[in-house]
Amino acid sequence: MTRLLERLTPCGPVVDPKAAERAHEAIVRRVGEAAPLVEAAWPALAPIFSASPYLTGLARRNGLRLPSILDSDPDARLEQILTTAEAAAAEPDFETARWLLRELKADLHLLTALADLGGVWDLDAVTGALTRFADATLHAALAQAVRLEVARGALTHVGEGPDGPAPGLFCVAMGKHGAFELNYSSDIDFSIFYAPEALPVAEGVEPQGVAVRIANHLGRLLAERTADGYVFRIDLRLRPDPSSTPPAMPIDAALDYYESVGQNWERAAHIKARIAAGDLARGAAFLAELQPFIWRKNLDFAAIADIHSIKRQIHAYKVDDRLTAKGADLKLGRGGIREIEFFVQTQQLILGGRHPGLRGPRTLDALAALSEAGHVTPEDRDYLIAAYRDLRALEHRAQMIADDQTHKLPESDADRKKVAALWGHGVLRGFDAAVGRILKGVNRRYGALFKGEEALSSRFGSLVFTGVEDDPETLATLKRMGFSHPERVAATIRGWHHGHIAATRTERGRELFTRLAPRLLDAANATGAPDDAFNRFSDFFAGLSSGVQIQSLFLAQPRLFELIVEVMAFAPRLASTLARRPTALDALLDPAFFGPMEMPRQVPWDPADFEGAMDAARRLFRDQSFRIGVRVISGTAGARDAGAAFADLADLIVGGLAPAALAEVERLGGAFPGQVAVVALGKAGSREMTAKSDLDLMTLYAADDAAGQSAIKGWAADSFYARFTQRLTSALSAPTGEGTLYEVDLKLRPSGTKGPVAVSFAAFEDYYEREAETWELQALTRARVIWASSPAFQARAEAAIAVALRRPRDPKTTAVDVLEMRQLMEDERPGKGDWDLKLTAGGLVDIEFAAQFLQLVHASSGGPLAQNTGEALAALGRAGLGDAAALAALEGAWRLEQDLSQLLKVALEDGHDPDTEPKAFRALLARAGGVREFRSLKTKLAKAKAEARAAFEAVVKA
Repeated sequence: MTRLLERLTPCGPVVDPKAAERAHEAIVRRVGEAAPLVEAAWPALAPIFSASPYLTGLARRNGLRLPSILDSDPDARLEQILTTAEAAAAEPDFETARWLLRELKADLHLLTALADLGGVWDLDAVTGALTRFADATLHAALAQAVRLEVARGALTHVGEGPDGPAPGLFCVAMGKHGAFELNYSSDIDFSIFYAPEALPVAEGVEPQGVAVRIANHLGRLLAERTADGYVFRIDLRLRPDPSSTPPAMPIDAALDYYESVGQNWERAAHIKARIAAGDLARGAAFLAELQPFIWRKNLDFAAIADIHSIKRQIHAYKVDDRLTAKGADLKLGRGGIREIEFFVQTQQLILGGRHPGLRGPRTLDALAALSEAGHVTPEDRDYLIAAYRDLRALEHRAQMIADDQTHKLPESDADRKKVAALWGHGVLRGFDAAVGRILKGVNRRYGALFKGEEALSSRFGSLVFTGVEDDPETLATLKRMGFSHPERVAATIRGWHHGHIAATRTERGRELFTRLAPRLLDAANATGAPDDAFNRFSDFFAGLSSGVQIQSLFLAQPRLFELIVEVMAFAPRLASTLARRPTALDALLDPAFFGPMEMPRQVPWDPADFEGAMDAARRLFRDQSFRIGVRVISGTAGARDAGAAFADLADLIVGGLAPAALAEVERLGGAFPGQVAVVALGKAGSREMTAKSDLDLMTLYAADDAAGQSAIKGWAADSFYARFTQRLTSALSAPTGEGTLYEVDLKLRPSGTKGPVAVSFAAFEDYYEREAETWELQALTRARVIWASSPAFQARAEAAIAVALRRPRDPKTTAVDVLEMRQLMEDERPGKGDWDLKLTAGGLVDIEFAAQFLQLVHASSGGPLAQNTGEALAALGRAGLGDAAALAALEGAWRLEQDLSQLLKVALEDGHDPDTEPKAFRALLARAGGVREFRSLKTKLAKAKAEARAAFEAVVKA
């Protein structure tokens, strides 16, 4: 037995002589008569205490601690500390036990540091001492926690022997704790499981409450900081789904989790699992039952690829910044400890199912086994073993300076010199170079593992979502990608990996999501609005009933996926549709999606089923309007095509619901001998609809017999067709379980809101001959019959509209009326800024009014009539019925404003300023406007509007 004093050697130079001298004076004064021991050891102690305020504090705090450690054999001293810690289990006073364990931790930390830095213990001895002490204190703390529950009457007794203090409850050590690889300032990772039926609870006491309180007591005893410090920080987050489960879990619930949604990183974590405290037999049985989950004998390609993903999520954003000593993260950074552990564990998961000899929990033992089996070259094995030992030693020294749970080398040269000195380097440049070589060597070998496979990181950096805590590099990557709340994004993705949503509840779904996640984040970044894109995708993704088919589609068609993410970023209405009704995505699966936007020839409902028809119409509307909107966002549909497609959809729906409404009225009141037609006005009539257009409608009817009545209720024509109009309006506008369709406006009918909702044919003809004002005739230029009860009546209605429009008009009187109406609109509804494309000067109203005026004044002499504004302007130009330059200016402005309006209506809420939207959306808008840059678009739009206003004033002259 040799005293530590006699075995210590200096670890390196004295980095701060003044700090060493101050420490020497204070310690000698504190130890009193034991000063000769300190003096004898001082050549080895000076480099340590000059660099580490923490170790100096431990030596000064208790005058007996340092002398007793120096005067003892280190191995014997360790056994004494462990025995005393174990004995704390029987201490009757909880607070005394808390104090004792903290004092023992201080003894252990000083002993371990001196034995490590003084060259007495190697890495295995250091990590073994720390881990054995963690086990001893965990056992004592568990006994103390149980004693508290016995005192409160929740448990009947404190258990003894192999059943542990709480029979049925045990602690599974994980990670470095499980593998006897704890670092100097490590927390301890363990999970608490229990068998409810085995816990000795008192009558009427719920086992879960007791188990959770035991977990909380462990935190108080081990992790809570007091004036005497703490024992260990504890981490219980490696249990199943820690965000939604209690800190202590029933065994059956844990096994169900691992069997159903356990992930590959959890399999990797359990490679190192062992029972550290509690009911040893029950714990061993639990781990035995987990073996098939950890070690799968049969792995398909997808499962192997998902294991590979653990490695492929890591990427350096700026290589030079990551492979130097300054600020290097020795654990998580590139070339760090994690890369060696992943190098080993990923191969263990793939090979260990069939080869039990490769299942070793300790990193270096497993690395040696892999090499012996021919899976790692001897050269790589030797390099990685040496690098692992060096990195762990560096990690320990960085932590010894201030007992910080850090894994990084300091940024400042002065602080890094302290670590260098504790590692035996007196020249910082040489130290930095040595560390850099280690990092580069590890990273080179790690990079060669599974080489050539699909990257699961981003050009912005690592995207690691394994484990239960945030990866610092991943948070930095997410921040670089533009996410405002990286922690929230990381937590959401981890939740999806945990199977919190249906799309990732199956193993195959999680494997696919592993590949999809980085693509999602890159696509969100590319939109320029990553927060909106991710949040809306999250709503959609959470609403899926399953995820394999959709994720497979997204992975197979990356452009389609990017388009969907663009929709999420730029089109809240479409994103909301997808979130509420994910089946809307089916429209995009049609191979003809990017072909001509043709509507189905027939509606998918039976007119005899009025309620069913309403629901089916809403499903059809949702799918088709989503399809049109996506085409607009993608830039594959221009304004003319989109406006026509929205109008065709409205025609199809009205054409399918009108017969259903008529059948419903006939069911209630009996058939009526007559004819009816539905006339679309406004943008529906002119086929210039956008995503937000309402339906301006009018119903025209004619009774076969003026005195006719319905067969059952005896309703007259006006009553029967008023009911038809009301039923149709309800069918088109009332919300159902499938959503809504359109806002319906009947105010453009003769006499507006003062007249009957259904217009008789005679009243229509009379009104437009005698009473209609110019603005009503303007509206009539866009009238289009979209459904009629018979082809003959449709032709009759169209002829009546033409007659009304082709009556002679006085050009000057008409011009005065048009100008007065335009002025009234400007007074009562002024434009709301440059992006109000409808009401501002030179906007769509000016252009429409000019086209309507010219049609009205020339129709009587055979001038062209066209509901669509653009077609009307082109026809007027061909007929020479207006100044050619003015008509060209109007038509050009109309096309530009229609192109922009379609995109704006799909993407933004009314009143949103495109100037404040993301750059990527502004680029979409510029593309829609036929220019390369957004600022050029603003210039082009301003010029077009000015020219359109001038043309309006030139065309409509009183």
